[in-house]
Amino acid sequence: GGGQMALQYYKLFDLLRRRGMKKGELMELANLSWPTMSKLSKGQSINSDIQDRICAALNCQPGDIMEYVPDEETEVR
Repeated sequence: GGGQMALQYYKLFDLLRRRGMKKGELMELANLSWPTMSKLSKGQSINSDIQDRICAALNCQPGDIMEYVPDEETEVR
């Protein structure tokens, strides 16, 4: 199996929804590009600099925007 790190960013989009914020607004606030936004949507890895900017823009903790989802194979059965 792959055993890849899987960081999911659905918490980020949930947070935006709860705050009534559009993706475009976050992009402006955190100075993000469209390729970066699409990476977030797909759960692809982003660098910590971008995570920092998002947390600063939303005034939240990294745990508020991302969650580590382990590979199926490593799950406890």
